[in-house]
Amino acid sequence: MAIKTDLPILELKNLNKYYDQPDGGKKVILDDINLSLNEREIVGILGRSGSGKSTLLRIISGLLSMSSGEIIYNGAPAPLPPSTLAMVFQTFALFPWLNVIENVSIGLESKNLSKNEITRKALDAISLIGLDGYENAYPKELSGGMKQRIGFARALVTNPKILLLDEAFSALDILTATELKAEFIDLWSVKKTGLKSILIVTHNIEEAVLLCDRVLIFSSNPGKVVSEIKINIPHPRNRHDPEVRNLVDNIYTIMTNALSKNSSTDTLTKTVENESLLAQISTNKLNGVIEILFAEPYNGTADIYRLSEQLSLSIDYLFPILELLKTLKFALVKKGDVLLTSTGKMYAEADTDERKQIFARHLVENIELIGNIRTTLKLAKRKRVSRNHFVKELTKTLSPDQANKLLNIVISYARYAEIFSYNYATKTFCLK
Repeated sequence: MAIKTDLPILELKNLNKYYDQPDGGKKVILDDINLSLNEREIVGILGRSGSGKSTLLRIISGLLSMSSGEIIYNGAPAPLPPSTLAMVFQTFALFPWLNVIENVSIGLESKNLSKNEITRKALDAISLIGLDGYENAYPKELSGGMKQRIGFARALVTNPKILLLDEAFSALDILTATELKAEFIDLWSVKKTGLKSILIVTHNIEEAVLLCDRVLIFSSNPGKVVSEIKINIPHPRNRHDPEVRNLVDNIYTIMTNALSKNSSTDTLTKTVENESLLAQISTNKLNGVIEILFAEPYNGTADIYRLSEQLSLSIDYLFPILELLKTLKFALVKKGDVLLTSTGKMYAEADTDERKQIFARHLVENIELIGNIRTTLKLAKRKRVSRNHFVKELTKTLSPDQANKLLNIVISYARYAEIFSYNYATKTFCLK
């Protein structure tokens, strides 16, 4: 439970981050962020890819500069003293040629300490996170959980006041992550470290509820605080506790409200900046989700939290699928639930040929780029158009790399629906 003090240990005021574009515009990453960290408080930043979560941590840590705004530590403006904070990253970032004690000691090399002092502090940190006996082991000998423990030891060895966690548990398997989170909360609860506050970045809603005293929900593109949730549940917390599950469900509802407000005909363009994300939105994935929604026990309507648990998909992967289903008019999203439309149910019951016809019609009607490509091909004399023609059009608003990624995923959808074909040898679109 958080204990409030009059003066926050850290404050962000009207913080913005943007990059100048070649056309004179600005690519806004973070928009007017206001955030405070109080003593003995764990605060979570929860959002999808593109919400600027990791960018914000890098600004706080001094790895990136902000475009405007203020960072205030204990009432004084930034920059923060180097010893004030430490960060644990998603990737283990260990030096493979160094053993455990040497990797942990790296954080102390800039300090004015004797070799004996460095060794003593490193051994204390290793003991604190439960790696006694592995001091001389090398990273290749360790499991993922052990490697991340070294990351925590390397951060804690400098005795920071603020700890920043950037998706620190996401690279671990579920059991290892659960164990490490529990040990981490134990350390925090019994005050075995000098930490005053912790700021966690995550896209895992359940993780945020289990660890944090307060959660800030960020929107995407640009990142902006859209909601703040206070969590007054004592540690340790159980994921099966009805109060925990209700909070998780409520946050899913808040985050899915954005899906129900606007119907975009440009969902593919919105997500093109994340190549790995686009790769997940395949026709097989869409078909699988529709079939699961249509079958028992959902019968066309599912609580998104329960659906995410069944599919073992985080919000970074599930939400884009729901967005695309909504854009295609196959589903609606309301108050934390996803509901198949009559068209979605018809699609679920259809055979392969009927599915392709339905899919083709809804792609052309609801995905602007696919409709435009089809129209252009219809008007072409030989019903053929070079890829370069569409790349030129798309690069008016996208980079060449983004344009080509977008065309590749469009080709995949159009081939499945037999709307048009693409010849990779001649780099030519052709009307079916």
